[in-house]
Amino acid sequence: MTGSAPSRLRGIQTFLARTSLGERPVLRWVFAVAAFVIAFTLRYELDDRLPIGFPYLSFFPAIIITAFFAGIRPGILVALAGGVASWYFFIPPFDSFALTGGSVLALGFYVFIVTVDIVLIYWMQLALQRVTVEKEAASRYAGERDLLFQEMQHRVSNNLGVVSALLNAQSRGTTNPEATAVLQQASARIGLISKIQRQLHDPGKQTLDMGPYLAQLGPDLLEASGVEGVRYEVDVEAVELSADMAVPIGLIATELISNSIEHGRVYGKGGVIRVTLGRDGAGKDGMGVPVFLRVADDGPGWPEGFSPAASRNLGMRIVVSLTQQVGGRLDISNQDGAVSTLRFVSRPAPDLTGRAA
Repeated sequence: MTGSAPSRLRGIQTFLARTSLGERPVLRWVFAVAAFVIAFTLRYELDDRLPIGFPYLSFFPAIIITAFFAGIRPGILVALAGGVASWYFFIPPFDSFALTGGSVLALGFYVFIVTVDIVLIYWMQLALQRVTVEKEAASRYAGERDLLFQEMQHRVSNNLGVVSALLNAQSRGTTNPEATAVLQQASARIGLISKIQRQLHDPGKQTLDMGPYLAQLGPDLLEASGVEGVRYEVDVEAVELSADMAVPIGLIATELISNSIEHGRVYGKGGVIRVTLGRDGAGKDGMGVPVFLRVADDGPGWPEGFSPAASRNLGMRIVVSLTQQVGGRLDISNQDGAVSTLRFVSRPAPDLTGRAA
């Protein structure tokens, strides 16, 4: 730590000002005087019971306690007063300031010990002050980072919402049915990303519970499509996905549910769409949590020989691409209707706060 001794001492005083004694500077000196009086009284009362050679017995702890709790200067005061009192009362020749070889040696030993004690306490308080300052700075920087992060997330989600609204408005002004459908699908996809983004305003929690999204996703898509008579059922476990996983998984679910809405009904009848999300296996495999997402309907099922990878449908191409992105596997089958099962591994979210994710 750089700086002159006075500046360091001022730093110590700032540190002490945060303690109960530092809030009342006069108490620091009162504490020092009281510590000296107690130490002197104790040493004086024990004088007849102690062998010669312990003149500073009670002063050492008084100096250490005073320097630690009241500050360096009050500690130095107790050290000086204790040295003078010991020299006069407890070092031969008693009741005198005369110097002999023994008294000089005793005083020299005393000066050395109290200097070491006070210097060590001084360095310790410097270290404590530095830790306190760095902790406050880190807390301030963390607060600024969180604020900037939330503002960035807010702006991104707003911008995505604006793009979604523009696409939706453009779809209403388009007379071509195919173009209208494409624009509405694009608007829905971007709107989903915007919703997920809004839930990630907290930088300390970079995970998302997909259950509420899947529960609301179907009704939103059914309302947007104008299809009636379709029952939407959801069975989801509490599965937390990282932000990097939540967006592609949400988009995959959107495409699969939209496909069931469009093709999963027998003409003239209603229908049922079932969405299931849960853990796929016993638990963590060392790399993450195996998870499955299943979308099933009671419609006519997949066409014979249908392959999502070979499909030219934009929605299925998006599903295949996003499945590869998350490192998952998509299986389709016919079981009283079309069934699509996505299996993937939910990996931990990146740690943005220094805590374990």
